[in-house]
Amino acid sequence: MYAGVGAMLMVAAAVIVAVLALHRLTAVAPTRLTVLPFESGWPPTEHSLSRYHARWYPATLLFLAFDVEMLFMYPWAVVVAELGTSAVIEMFVFLGALFVVVAWAWREGVLRWA
Repeated sequence: MYAGVGAMLMVAAAVIVAVLALHRLTAVAPTRLTVLPFESGWPPTEHSLSRYHARWYPATLLFLAFDVEMLFMYPWAVVVAELGTSAVIEMFVFLGALFVVVAWAWREGVLRWA
């Protein structure tokens, strides 16, 4: 009954072992150049897990709001001619909601960078 599941697990384990063995055979030996993080040719000045200041999180949320807006606007632009007035009204409602987000961000000072 479980022979198929067992066979699949064995095949998956064999593939994993084969990929790891192939990596061991073809990997570049770690040197100082290959293990340092790359930062436009400059040596890093702080740890990669250092914390960001809390003022960047609202700016990130604002960016994501505009990013999601574009995700909805591209498909909408393709079908707006087929759907007619209702599609235009729906998009203006959506843009109105985003305007509320931008107004809130402006009032909270998210758009000030200093």
